[in-house]
Amino acid sequence: MRTPRHAARIVVLDPEGAVFLFRENNVEVGIHWLPPGGGIDPGETPEQCVRRELREETGWTDLRPQRLLCTWEHDFTHQGVRVRQYEHIYVTSGPRREPVPEDPRAHWRWLSPDVLAGLGEPSWPPRLAELLARGAVEPVHLGLVG
Repeated sequence: MRTPRHAARIVVLDPEGAVFLFRENNVEVGIHWLPPGGGIDPGETPEQCVRRELREETGWTDLRPQRLLCTWEHDFTHQGVRVRQYEHIYVTSGPRREPVPEDPRAHWRWLSPDVLAGLGEPSWPPRLAELLARGAVEPVHLGLVG
């Protein structure tokens, strides 16, 4: 049995279409790239969560979610608890700049669409390059991804 956990992330695109992502290495998941975001606090909406997480993880306070890109679910262990995480992934555009992350050891990068598509390491959400290439259309529900 897995504990439900709700989370939200925000994909930031610069004017040339490069995406801002963090690179993480998790014992269970391995190396993967993901946009700023995290768990939704009690009483918080997904949109409020991404604005808070973006501020905490990058120091940026001027960006707002522009549209919902996708939703997806995945299982992993978070702080020792087996969870099924339900994620909302938003998109916004903003200037290309360096973050002031809460963790100075954070590994981040602006990735062009071509680099993202050929990255060779997983991204959260899966198929991120493909989803971004689709442009502004209806959000996609990826379902439970193993």
